[in-house]
Amino acid sequence: MDPSLARRVLVASTEITSAALEDPENVLRLVVKAAAEIADADLGLAMLATEDDDGTLTVEASSGESIVATLSPRSAAAKAARTGVPLMADDVANDPRTAPYVPQPLRNYGPFAVAPFGTSDRKIGALAVYRRRDKPPFTQETVDVLTAFAAQAGLAVVLSEGFTARQRVAVYEERERIARDLHDVIIQRLYGAGVQISLLQRRLGKKLDAGQRARIEEAVDLVDETIAEVRATVRKLRNTDPADSADLHDSIKAEVRTAGELLGFAPRLHVAGDLANVPRKHADDTRAALREALSNVVRHSGATHVQIDVRRDEKHLLLRVADNGCGIPSGVTQRGLRHLAERAKAASGDFRVVSSPNGTTLTWSVPV
Repeated sequence: MDPSLARRVLVASTEITSAALEDPENVLRLVVKAAAEIADADLGLAMLATEDDDGTLTVEASSGESIVATLSPRSAAAKAARTGVPLMADDVANDPRTAPYVPQPLRNYGPFAVAPFGTSDRKIGALAVYRRRDKPPFTQETVDVLTAFAAQAGLAVVLSEGFTARQRVAVYEERERIARDLHDVIIQRLYGAGVQISLLQRRLGKKLDAGQRARIEEAVDLVDETIAEVRATVRKLRNTDPADSADLHDSIKAEVRTAGELLGFAPRLHVAGDLANVPRKHADDTRAALREALSNVVRHSGATHVQIDVRRDEKHLLLRVADNGCGIPSGVTQRGLRHLAERAKAASGDFRVVSSPNGTTLTWSVPV
């Protein structure tokens, strides 16, 4: 092998292996650039298998000219990727082995060589190089070197995929840990603090003047807003598609458990139907309705009994919270209830509150 050619291959392979660990997103670009330089080509292309895995290849990276093309499963590049056998042609647009499947953007080129790209266990696609029509054809030695380089570069790309996957897993795990801490610790503490402030307001009663009551109500509202913001942050951290299922049953039990600690007795919970596949938006709205209802029970009702019913059937999700307290006192801010009514309307659902000195019943229903 030409010593200068061997040196170029060694330098390129080292650079690509380093990039696989340090800058995996740019590995393909470096591979095609190095392939074109090693083969003294005017154009280098990395052609990768499509997600359909039907043998079709698409150009994912190029060097020398920006090329957008899809290659047939019967093309020379696709055959090289499938069989692991390299191929070269003096004129890619006229050779009968290659001509029928050459995309229009590549018909201006003449000498052509393609090598399988990947490893024996992971066939990524093909690595191809082209020269202009006025250039000499590729030699067998060049094709052999290109094939060896494609194998080494393919291994580096496979390593970069694994490294990137591990990085993503680590990021996802850290995001989930933060989200879990926010949800299980911070939100519950904020919720408890808001309830305690409201209870303190009730106990002090007429000892507070109008300004003091307003400041306490403002503090409670601020806690509620902060809880909503933290919950929104948790959703973003978990980055779950809105169409995904939400673990509604477990979160309902957690909300009931928290309310029980603050009330001094356990509310009764009855669940009917499968809550495992409730769309996340409806699950979030239902959790918000339950939390607002239980918050009102703890803050204002003085109840000694709370019944919570959740029912899911083929068409609807229904939540009903009933207590035997004194009802919602006049003059108490009802912004949370108004917000729930707006949510129900936006979801084509129904939201009702019936309150009297004998107790309060909140009903939330949405179509699913």
